[in-house]
Amino acid sequence: MILFKVAFKIVTFLLAIIVAIPVVTTARVWWSGSHSGGQSEQSAKYAVVLGAAQLNGRPGEVLAARLSKARELYKKGRAERVITVGFGQPGDRTTEAKAGAAWLRAQGVARKDVIIVNSGMDTYTSTLAYAKRIAQGSQSPEQQVEIFVVTDPWHCLRATTMARDLALRAECVAVDKGPNKLGNASVRYLLREVGAYLAYITLGRRGIHLSDHHVQGLSGGTVA
Repeated sequence: MILFKVAFKIVTFLLAIIVAIPVVTTARVWWSGSHSGGQSEQSAKYAVVLGAAQLNGRPGEVLAARLSKARELYKKGRAERVITVGFGQPGDRTTEAKAGAAWLRAQGVARKDVIIVNSGMDTYTSTLAYAKRIAQGSQSPEQQVEIFVVTDPWHCLRATTMARDLALRAECVAVDKGPNKLGNASVRYLLREVGAYLAYITLGRRGIHLSDHHVQGLSGGTVA
């Protein structure tokens, strides 16, 4: 009887943990996205625009919203330079990074202040690519570089966690327009990011990389 009670308590405790982890993570993803943007006086060396869909060089709605926010940071003097990141899909005539750079230049961002990183098919590989580019341009490799990661609200926690794991001082600045701004972004997107974040901290940090496309298949949606 005693063994049964002990076993019951252990099982109950484990079930509570299993339930608590996704609940707490959902709250963290929501909080990170709802309180992003950095302090109004805060500045950074780079504003990093994570890639999203483009069509023949024209940014889609998601990418355009990110580019617009990065341009705003640059124009206000809060970001010295802007980094556009992202490769292209098979058959694309250009890359997400090039399409983003062209848009920024057309909107008044100086050519010398736009850095193109033509690499990255998902959040993790994009983060590796821009972190490497930043390290190459750093005069003091041992000193952490401050960056703004410009992306969607629900994407903030995962994107900044990956950047910080690569020794970058990253803060997220979330978009305030477009289909994925607060109020427009779906609950499905939120839950998808919860799964993607948990996959990263449990597997990704141990060298088992699940691309955003794998998470997409498991969750039934697309991941930015």
